[in-house]
Amino acid sequence: MNEATIGWDNFFVAEAGAAAALAGLLFVAASINLKRILEFPTLPTRLAEALCVLLSVLVLSTFSLVPRQPMHAYALEILGTGGVFWLLQTLALVRTRPDDKHHSGPIAMVSRILLNQAPPITIAVAGARLLAGHANGIFWLVPATLTAFAAGLFGAWVLLIEIQR
Repeated sequence: MNEATIGWDNFFVAEAGAAAALAGLLFVAASINLKRILEFPTLPTRLAEALCVLLSVLVLSTFSLVPRQPMHAYALEILGTGGVFWLLQTLALVRTRPDDKHHSGPIAMVSRILLNQAPPITIAVAGARLLAGHANGIFWLVPATLTAFAAGLFGAWVLLIEIQR
């Protein structure tokens, strides 16, 4: 445990469990609707995107629970997690955007971009703040996990409910 994560154990244990449970929900959604998902060119990538955002919470929670690691190493882990998942999410967004007919309006497009980009960016901000020596950077992981869960739940909704329309 380093000084930034003191007192945060329960939060990260809860977030890891919630992320794993939501990822399981997505796997169930995919298995139930696999044939239908494969009928749409954007949905397999949207599934991967939703799984990635939940996996990012699982990864950052795991790094946060490592005992007695140096602050510098922890900050780099969080910053790297944000960067890697930002790249993955951006590639998914770019890949699906030209074919995504369901998100053609400006409000739908903005919400899609926000759900895609907010989680990894806030994770990266947390890591950058921690790397700069600001222990309060860890507070950025709260909106990161909340937006990740929102994105994951939205992905599950699309893959379970909206796909049936």
